Amino acid sequence: MKIKTITCHNVYNLGASLQAYALQKYLQELGHEVEIIDYKPHYLSGHNKLWGIYNPKYDKPIIRQLYLMAKLPGRVLSLKRKKAFDSFTKQYLHLTQRYSSNEELKANPPEADVYIAGSDQIWNPKFRNGRDPAFYLDFVPQNKIKMSYAASLATNEIPKECCSFMSQMIKRLDYVSVRESSSVKLINSLGRNDVVAVCDPVFLLSKDEWHHMGNNIGLNNQKYILIYDFDKSPIIDQIAKTIAKFKGLSIYNVGPFKKNFAKKNYTYTGPIDFISLVRDASFIISNSFHATAFALIFNKDFCVVKRTEALNERLVSLLKDLQLEEHITSDFHSGLLEEIKYDPINMKLNKVIDFSKKFILNVLKYTY
Repeated sequence: MKIKTITCHNVYNLGASLQAYALQKYLQELGHEVEIIDYKPHYLSGHNKLWGIYNPKYDKPIIRQLYLMAKLPGRVLSLKRKKAFDSFTKQYLHLTQRYSSNEELKANPPEADVYIAGSDQIWNPKFRNGRDPAFYLDFVPQNKIKMSYAASLATNEIPKECCSFMSQMIKRLDYVSVRESSSVKLINSLGRNDVVAVCDPVFLLSKDEWHHMGNNIGLNNQKYILIYDFDKSPIIDQIAKTIAKFKGLSIYNVGPFKKNFAKKNYTYTGPIDFISLVRDASFIISNSFHATAFALIFNKDFCVVKRTEALNERLVSLLKDLQLEEHITSDFHSGLLEEIKYDPINMKLNKVIDFSKKFILNVLKYTY
């Protein structure tokens, strides 16, 4: 069977790349022919451009030149990170031809038996993609099977101005699943009562599959805490230093911001090195959904630090469902030093994974 998926797969974000790969890989393991629709609208196409100006207040004579010169050194360095992501995409993601708008997709839709929207924050109404008809499969002919898999709204409230549009789009789908249990009620409020909550695609692949996908990046069996912070959080820094002192661990940092106190900074790393770093860490400290997801997959001790803005609803929902809310924190406490007992957690998580796989299998079975 031919299956096409659509997601934010190429935005130079670790979680976005890995969830796109995981759904593709799982469907391939079921024996299907799978491609990711290479959808890059203009609002998702500005990443890692040396001369791009994305804030109009800087796009003025003289200010423009000063802004670009200030940004240029960092942007040149970021090309190394871009290269790592481009290499991952080329090796692991099977893509269709490039499309840049919903209108292009409608004019020449990629051929498939089943179309799947998901996963990641494709339906987040605060982002442009959450208001883009393409991410609701608007371009798919009416007689084709259309489903969402773990589409994330990543919020606990839909803005009023988005309700009518989202309701209209979601009602066209044959099957609807979301990533957060809290999103089920939101979709219900839009007039769709058959929606279910399923796990993120990264959980569809086994621990062993992810383990062997990683590489050896020269850690030489060192014991370390791994930080993944995209909020420049001083709380993360403080907790990392405290836990490192108690446990006798080094501190490694992966992500967009360097930490001067870290023994190693992996600022320009790609998805494969990220998996390797999480796999081999002794403790994970982050404010990231997918860093937390892989900590769970690899059964690592971890904590999630509250962000300046409210934590993403998808992360809160995941930890609540697994009864791990105590690992969301805003400061250090002695409970963080205790080893997580994973047997009961794995049992809960495996039930969700089994349910999620059955959801996919049931939909695909009905299409034969």
